[in-house]
Amino acid sequence: MSPYWGVDFFAFFQVLGGRIFHALLGSSLSMDADEVQIGVLSLIAVSCGLIGPFLVLKRMTMFANSLSHTILLGIVLAFLLTSRLLGGGMFSLSTLLLGSLAAAIFTAVLTEGMVRFFRLQTDASVGFVFSTLFALGVLLVTLFTRDVHLGAEAIMGNVDALSSSDLSFSAWLAGLNLTVICLFYRQFQVSSLDASYASTLGIRSGVFRFLLLILTAIVCVGAFRAVGVLLVLAFLTGPYLTARLFSCKLRALLCWSPALGILASWVGVALSRHILSVYGLPLSTGGLVVCVIGLFYPMAVIFKKMWNLIKERSSCAKKSLS
Repeated sequence: MSPYWGVDFFAFFQVLGGRIFHALLGSSLSMDADEVQIGVLSLIAVSCGLIGPFLVLKRMTMFANSLSHTILLGIVLAFLLTSRLLGGGMFSLSTLLLGSLAAAIFTAVLTEGMVRFFRLQTDASVGFVFSTLFALGVLLVTLFTRDVHLGAEAIMGNVDALSSSDLSFSAWLAGLNLTVICLFYRQFQVSSLDASYASTLGIRSGVFRFLLLILTAIVCVGAFRAVGVLLVLAFLTGPYLTARLFSCKLRALLCWSPALGILASWVGVALSRHILSVYGLPLSTGGLVVCVIGLFYPMAVIFKKMWNLIKERSSCAKKSLS
């Protein structure tokens, strides 16, 4: 039986802390499903938090949203290919993920190509590409896979189905993003804040823009199993927008954005266990995590206003005393 069975919100963290402490002492404990969820969601939060600030600064957040439409084409094509080769409509989730990744990268290439060669604005290019590829995907579904259920968890996510292999993949994904951002931090920083100044320094903004698109595509595909691409946009933008209320320095934002995403992941998993234990309602853990991310922003706004009000009253009191 799970060590978290029947525990409420605060007891969840007590059990988790105790298991972490025993693991640090050398006890051999196998990871529970809730711990795998926390690990995968936290690593996704790191991956999204590292590229989210650059996406917002370059006004490219809707590209991640467009992937939720265009990957349908990759899923359908992967299914059709494997069903023809293996027969009987057999397919695996890994095959569908590969097809989705190919479609995501193709979306990135096509979106950037429309901007560079046809001089379209980024939002116009994104809208044209994702609507066209999504329509093509719907057409193929209607013609060839009308009665087939094509991996809904690849779109909506299913945290409860995560395993240790997902944890390894999420760690690889977070390591990839961390490596790229560390290696090219200056180039990303300058090209995101001022593309004209970047060109005078010899930085090819288009190259790093395309690299950012590829990283976004890989992150969205990597988040399939946990939250799905329909919800990953919250991980990309929510923590950054909250962190920006308290800091304008990019280095600080690259630290606080993943941290807030990790905090939301822990709270969301604990809430999911609490609601199941106390009320018997099996709610979507990924959906709860995204709701927590959404709540962080208004809570941060209220906290900032209250903090500023306290500072103003304190300064007024000091002036009156002097």
